[in-house]
Amino acid sequence: MSARDYYDVLGVARDASEDVIKKAYRKLALKHHPDKNPGDSEAELKFKEAAEAYDVLRDAEKRQIYDTHGHGGLSGIGQGAGFSDVEDIFRVFGDIFSGGGGGGIFGDLFGGGGSRVRRGESLRAHLQLTLEEAATGTRRTIELRRMVGCGSCSGSGARRGSQPIRCGTCSGAGQVLRSQGFFSVRTTCPACSGRGEIIEDPCPDCHRSGLIEKTEEIEVEVPAGVADGMILRVTGRGNEGPRGAPAGDLQVVIGYHRHAFFRRVNDHVCFELPISYSQAALGSEVEVPTLVGKAVLTIPPGTHSGDILRMRKMGFRSVQSSRKGDQLVETTIEVPTKLGPEEEELLLRLAEIEEKEVGTRRLGFLERFKEYFG
Repeated sequence: MSARDYYDVLGVARDASEDVIKKAYRKLALKHHPDKNPGDSEAELKFKEAAEAYDVLRDAEKRQIYDTHGHGGLSGIGQGAGFSDVEDIFRVFGDIFSGGGGGGIFGDLFGGGGSRVRRGESLRAHLQLTLEEAATGTRRTIELRRMVGCGSCSGSGARRGSQPIRCGTCSGAGQVLRSQGFFSVRTTCPACSGRGEIIEDPCPDCHRSGLIEKTEEIEVEVPAGVADGMILRVTGRGNEGPRGAPAGDLQVVIGYHRHAFFRRVNDHVCFELPISYSQAALGSEVEVPTLVGKAVLTIPPGTHSGDILRMRKMGFRSVQSSRKGDQLVETTIEVPTKLGPEEEELLLRLAEIEEKEVGTRRLGFLERFKEYFG
């Protein structure tokens, strides 16, 4: 949602540590929390904006993508925070301010946070691609072990035929009220750990958690131009949350297989092409491989070893725009180690011609050479 610089939103320097970023977010979350600013739409927007900035800058991979490519790099690969409402923020960050007792800034200071059901944990998987797949985009299937709702107890955590009972300590609220001087502070109920209920006869399959581990196949859409080290987010395919809470996300880390010929530099693809002396001197048209097949490359006359020839728009598509990089072909002139009689005769003839018809550049060198050595 935000178009402002995330570092400006949190009021931190670009080299700020993780701890500084977290403290800055806590301060803003306290200031703009909806329970502290009821009916203030501007405060709610700032609350969401701060959460979006923190969601990116707290994560090393997201932060690196943002520092390199800005907002476009995140949205181009599905990495934006994407908080749909305040409740979504509570589910994600509601526990980061806790002091170990299970409460937090959203529950202890304002009420209603301690009994919120936390969404499931996010998971991470690694996906190796060929350069060709990265260039054109692809669809891949990942086998993943994740936590899902227990079918035996329908996610309640209690043995089939029994039900959880309401916690007598907090009366099902998941929180208790305690006095601190002039203030009354809500904290997570120590008897039920904020669940609001007690399970006396636990489910034998999930052992009260309401979740079991299951192996699933998850399809991942890989966009064209995705870079090595980028993270694709598949929303809602992480672990499911307890008691029907939303699932976390699946973070897919992209890696590249080593290629026999190509390597990627930014959005360009680089390729080394050996050519003969005659091709370099006279020029030629040769067929070369690209990421999408073969193409004809024109070698201009007088090409030197190490020259870079550019094939326009034959590289990678940018994840931020529709622009494409180029294929950069570095020429290497091959010197034959074994010559046939005819080849040797031709080269000797060429050497004789070169001695008689000295070019301007070489003539200047020979004159300076003679002056230096007398």
